[in-house]
Amino acid sequence: MKIFAAHARTALLCASALLPPLAPAQNPVSPQRAELRAHLDFAPRPTKEPAPAAVVWLTPLLPANSGQALPAERFTLAQKNRMFTPHLLVVPVGSVVSFPNLDPFYHNVFSLFNGKRFDLGLYESGKSKDVVFSREGASYIFCDIHPQMSAVVLSVASQHYAITDRNENVHIADIPPGDYDVHVWIEGLAHTSLDHLLRRVHLDAGKSESISIDVRNLPHEPATHLNKFGQPYPAASDSIY
Repeated sequence: MKIFAAHARTALLCASALLPPLAPAQNPVSPQRAELRAHLDFAPRPTKEPAPAAVVWLTPLLPANSGQALPAERFTLAQKNRMFTPHLLVVPVGSVVSFPNLDPFYHNVFSLFNGKRFDLGLYESGKSKDVVFSREGASYIFCDIHPQMSAVVLSVASQHYAITDRNENVHIADIPPGDYDVHVWIEGLAHTSLDHLLRRVHLDAGKSESISIDVRNLPHEPATHLNKFGQPYPAASDSIY
């Protein structure tokens, strides 16, 4: 009987080793906090074509929820392989963004449209320059040398924001309960269209609120841009830069 029991225990251990691990339990909503889940409903498109980059953020309606000072944070938008990484960066108002040049040649980073306006001038490999994004809005970032380089820094007056995932969903957790405006920003969408997407929600402590936002058939703005002098970029050349 002892031999049989030993074999049984061995078989049980071997069988349990082959079982897949249990999926971790989802974190419940904090009893003192709330969460928001949103889905953006884009127009049908080819399977391989990704949806435009989109951001959802919340701003409180009541002064009791709006008196919190936004933290001073630092972020990085790198220049590498003639690209900005990441392409979309969301920061609270007052944040500092560093623009390091990680390429073996010069770049000239500028933004002259809508949000924060700046021109960092020409600087070489290994150097970095900082910009304080002191106002709300979308800053479209370009390089005056390489027209293919583009990025967006979206500065929001909120700590509660998220970028859509590959399924056009966002999850914002750890929100104080209360009434909020829900803002949406979608790359390439006309500003007037974004105003129409504003909506309000009430969030209860300990609960999760789910909403769907219809963004189908909204007009887009042209994606082309000029250099920092308002002129077309020169024709491509064999320059090492």
